[in-house]
Amino acid sequence: MMLAGLLAGAALPAVAEVMDSSPRPVARGGKALAAAGQATRKPVDAEALIQAARLGGSVAFVVMDGASGAVLQSREPDLPLPPASVAKAVTALYALDRLGPTHRFVTRVLATGPVQGGMVQGDIVLAGGGDPTLQTDQLGDLVARLAQSGLKGATGRFLYWDGALPGLRGIAEDQPDHVGYNAAISGLCLNFNRVHFEWKREGSDWRVAVDARGERFLPPVGRVRVAIAQREAPLFTYAPGQVEEWTVAAGALGKGGSRWLPVRDPGAYVAEVFRTLARAQGIRLEPGERVAALPAGSELGRLESEPLTVVLRDMLRFSTNLTAECVGLAASRLTTLKASARAMSDWVAATFGVQVDLHDHSGLGGRSRVTARAMATLLQKAEAGRRGLKPILRDMGMKDDKGEAIKGSKVKVLAKSGTLNFVSGLAGHVVPPAPGRELVFAIFTGDPGRRDAVPVALREEPEGGKAWTARARRLQGQLINRWAGAYA
Repeated sequence: MMLAGLLAGAALPAVAEVMDSSPRPVARGGKALAAAGQATRKPVDAEALIQAARLGGSVAFVVMDGASGAVLQSREPDLPLPPASVAKAVTALYALDRLGPTHRFVTRVLATGPVQGGMVQGDIVLAGGGDPTLQTDQLGDLVARLAQSGLKGATGRFLYWDGALPGLRGIAEDQPDHVGYNAAISGLCLNFNRVHFEWKREGSDWRVAVDARGERFLPPVGRVRVAIAQREAPLFTYAPGQVEEWTVAAGALGKGGSRWLPVRDPGAYVAEVFRTLARAQGIRLEPGERVAALPAGSELGRLESEPLTVVLRDMLRFSTNLTAECVGLAASRLTTLKASARAMSDWVAATFGVQVDLHDHSGLGGRSRVTARAMATLLQKAEAGRRGLKPILRDMGMKDDKGEAIKGSKVKVLAKSGTLNFVSGLAGHVVPPAPGRELVFAIFTGDPGRRDAVPVALREEPEGGKAWTARARRLQGQLINRWAGAYA
């Protein structure tokens, strides 16, 4: 049963995005030309590879000299296609330019009055700084430090401020409610704004747990509830409210399993988890109250994210949509994704002289459009201007035409991939050992009409989607394989 395959025993990762796990390009046929030492200047026969891939839709690419930007080969170079998560490479460049590589996101705990006998004479405030990487264990360690300092509670209220970033229910409107990669956005984030749902069959009934688990802390969550419904479909139902109510089809559960579900009010979620962790450490707090403006107060404790370069390296590797949107919004300081993405598109035009049409910072939405020429050009110019992404892009390596890693190959493929339903992209750098020539490339394949025809409820795993993506990635690997031999 398809539903059982989706859920039974499924433990979805807390970090990696479901729709895009940054795959390596896969090739098919013989050994990579570069690895075999065969140097040729004959044009790559791309059309035969494209026909064999049987993708439908469109295939566009550009490969250029990394130093000069001279185009070596192209196909439909000016055809706008959805970039999917390749857009995150643009976001990374934008954030580094606007925020700087050493920028850190800060989460603070403030007191609006003095501390006497362990009690704040006033309110305690949890103030978010838009950190998309905050995890439960870090929050637990912050609470432990506060307890060790002698903090016991407050005479006033427990307040939380999540206004450092706009509060948005999700990134894309055309995604199912239950997919964790379509995260809500807030100035307070935790566990990529997901809650852990676990179930186990016990006789004729089910044992269900909902928590904000880390590796060392396991706080239960009360503001998200999941009930088991005796049905086969739909897989999930969702009802927003002060308590977010989910139901899940019993026919999909098997004997047990777990997955991460999205939280649509992250600020309230983080405040509840903080209060639970505090109570466990002997710090008594009232239920959290959201405030629209950050109160003035003295700092009791703080958490800092890793430097932006590390945050972006992980974003590019794991393709975390929430990170992309948070850093993009922080860089633009605007209040809607549309306006922020428009500002980023304008920055690309002013900085690199090419046009892109982005509607978010992660590529999750299907409306964004980028051409292969524009993507390759901005990567080449960024690198030539010594502000490129090569140090933080993932090395996807070279593979043979069976999709297996080529042992001993010294050619690096530093790139960002992107995947939506019936949309796949890859862009980056081919770096051979010296004295070889570096290449910059962008490949976009897509059938947007076929994607749009998939009902929203089925977009997590549409029929034929996996096979299409596998063929698209194989084509990408084949092209890179042959470009490395012909031009690098």
